[in-house]
This record gives sequence, C-alpha cells and structure tokens, in this order.
Amino acid sequence: MKKTRKIGITDTVLRDAHQSLMATRMPLADMEPVIPLLDKIGYASLECWGGATFDACIRFLDEDPWERLRAIKRLAPNTPLQMLLRGQNLLGYRHYADDVVEKFIRHSAENGIDIFRIFDALNDVRNLKTALKAVKKTGKEAQLTICYTISDVHTVPYYVSLAQEMQDMGADSLCIKDMAGILTPTKGKELVTALTEVISIPIVVHTHCTSGIAPLTYQAVLEAGANRIDTAISPFSEGTSQPATESMAIVLEELGYDHGLNMDLLEEAADYFRPLKDRYLKEGLLDPKMLTPDPRSLIYQVPGGMLSNMYSQLKQAGAIDKYEEVLKEIPRVRKNLGYPPLVTPLSQMVGTQATMNIVAGSAYKMVPSEIKAYLMGQYGRSPVPIDEDFRTRLIEDEEVITDRPADHLDPEFDSLAKKVSGLAQSDEDVLIYALFPKVGKEFLTQKYRPSEPQTDLIKVSGRF
Repeated sequence: MKKTRKIGITDTVLRDAHQSLMATRMPLADMEPVIPLLDKIGYASLECWGGATFDACIRFLDEDPWERLRAIKRLAPNTPLQMLLRGQNLLGYRHYADDVVEKFIRHSAENGIDIFRIFDALNDVRNLKTALKAVKKTGKEAQLTICYTISDVHTVPYYVSLAQEMQDMGADSLCIKDMAGILTPTKGKELVTALTEVISIPIVVHTHCTSGIAPLTYQAVLEAGANRIDTAISPFSEGTSQPATESMAIVLEELGYDHGLNMDLLEEAADYFRPLKDRYLKEGLLDPKMLTPDPRSLIYQVPGGMLSNMYSQLKQAGAIDKYEEVLKEIPRVRKNLGYPPLVTPLSQMVGTQATMNIVAGSAYKMVPSEIKAYLMGQYGRSPVPIDEDFRTRLIEDEEVITDRPADHLDPEFDSLAKKVSGLAQSDEDVLIYALFPKVGKEFLTQKYRPSEPQTDLIKVSGRF
C-alpha cells in the first residue's frame, strides 16, 4: 500500500512505561546498554526524563537525575530527547517562583532536553506561561498539553477553546494527554477532528492501555489527523503502560502510514528488555497486576502511574485489601474537588485523600495540607466551581486566591541556594534541593560527604 503521510513515534520505555508499570524504578545502569540502539531506530523522540524520574532518582535509586540526563544524551545524540514538565510545579509538588522555573528549564535544555511536554494539572493556562516562555528562549520545542478527562465541563468545545488558546500562546505542538486511558476511539476521533479544524500545529496523542482500548484509540485519532503517538517497546507495554511499539508499527504500515522505524532494530531492542522485565517480575519490582487491562478505569478514571504507586503503597502498608474501596472512593473525592484531571500532582492528592477517607472510616476526617492548599486556590482554578460549604468545612476562613498562584511567590532561587551553601556545588544541585528539600539535601550530603553519618534515605514517598 502506498504510504500516505509520516507519523511520529515517541517511545516511553525510559520514562512513562516503567513509571506506570513499576513506579519509576528502572535505574540508569539497566538503560545504558540499549540506549545507543534506541538512538538508531528512528523514533521521533525518546521520552526519558521528567515526570517522577527526578524524584525516583534521588529518593530510591541513589542517582543524580542531571547525570542521568547527560548520560542519555551522550548515548543518544541523534534522537530528540523529551521530558514531561508540570508547568509551574516543575517536577515537584508545589508551585515554584518564576526564577526557579526559568533556571530549571534552561539547565534541562543545556543538558539534553529537546522537547518539553508542559502541562498543568487543572488545564489552567496561567500556570503554563512562564514555562512556555522559558522553553521558547532555549529554542527547543514547547509542546503544550491538554490533560484529558471527563466531566460536565470537559466537552469538545472546552478542549477546542483550550487548544486555540495554547496555539495563540506560542505552542510549537499540542499534546492530548490521556493519562487514565479513558479516551475512547469515538471520542478521540471527534476531538482530534475538531482540533484539526481550528489549529495548525502538530497534534500528539498520549494514552495508556489501562482500560484495554488504547490501540483502537490510536487508529481512530490518526485517521482524524493526529501527527504523533506515544508507544512503549513491547516488554514494557500494555497494562498501565502504552501500546506496544512494534505492534503499532506493523499496523501503521498496513494502514499506509510511514512511521520511519527500523523493525529489525526494534526487535533487537525488545530482546534486550525481555530478560530485564523477567528480572523485575522476579524481584517484585513489577507487579503482574499492572500488566492486566482493567475496564473499570473507564469508570474511575485513574491513570496508570497513580494505580501502580497506589497499589505499591497499600501493599507496603499492609492494606492491600482496601484497594477496591479506594478505587470507588476516588470519583467521589474528585467530584468534591471540582473534577480536577487525575494527573500529577492532583492524582497523588486525590489518591491520598481517597485512601485517608477509607482508612479513617470517615470522609475528610484527615485532610492533607496539599488538599487544603488546593482549596485555597494555590494550585490554580478548579475546572468546576467547588461547593462553598464543602470548602469552608475543610479550610474554614482561610483566604482563597483567584489569580495566578505564582504571582504570590517572590523570587526564591538565591534564598534556596543559601540554604545549601557549602553543600550544593552547582545550580543543578540547588534545583535538586529546591524540588525536594528534605530528600534532596540528604541525597546531596550523601553524594558529597559520604563519610558523614546519615539517616537512611526515605524509602516510602508518602505519595501515590
């Protein structure tokens, strides 16, 4: 069949695939041998950084995330490297001042990131502006992101308006980020068709196999005009991850698309990852439960990374019997909070609150400080107005802000640098501390002063 148009493929095996399947526990040592091979396959990009990788490197893997990025760039000089960035949240769990955002993005670009996929958990574009401007300064690709979810307000016209605004802001490309695997083929085709009528920048679709429908959705959105899709090499595909790269490539060829991938090299790369997957299964890092599609995700709208982390945390806490109850509690919490999309950090916050509601045996008997901050407007605008009686019940008479949260933050990089003066040896070290103060400081101390007595690094993050 004559090939009609080029479709870009981004492989997520170095980031989202193992984040979603095994809570981001793949160390750089397991990646390095295969990266030069991945670099030759012909991917549009390799997603390898951002998301939870930064946190996992310093918290669990005893790795410097900046050194990881430099190593990957050195081993894959020909393929664009991509990261996931949480807008004003960067890779942490709060909003950072503009100077920290700008400095983080500059260093990320200098160390190897070519494509910045930038999202805000609430689709509040005010929280994207500083990151977008900073990426544009570096000359790298700024990919603004729509976090896909379903509610009374999250309609096709809503997303079309959002996409138009993002293109007008200066986005180089647009990603539809379906973190929970709930974008059905019909809705996906309808959405992408509508978007192609009003925007001219490339459209990327990211989904998960959590509900089992992702390959069908990819076929539908490509027919509607999408330009790129995210896949994962087969040993780390399916379940809470993305569709298998090799399978999608074969299907795309039959449909007449040009994906540009070397199928022989793809198979060679898959051969590398197969025994690695077996080892992770044997060691218990990869739970087989994460490999099985669960159509209930279409109801609960829980993203893969949230599922794997939540399951892991409940397992460690000896409360795995509460898993189903927590799943059922999540939609109720989400409704109370104004239907936020379940993506980091809101997914962790909603998951934590749902878990507390079930474990405590009473809804909102315990409320994390992050939830209270969200109700005070410190994360941005909720998609649906929050019931004021509910808000008052949880935060009482605390002030609620309605403008851009970062407008309330003074420049903070210099003050953060002073707090680790004598320990941090570079701006990158300061940024490690800025994003994760307690764990970051422990990591830096261990890195530069290993002979000093240290408390054990935290082994459980406390976040889902």
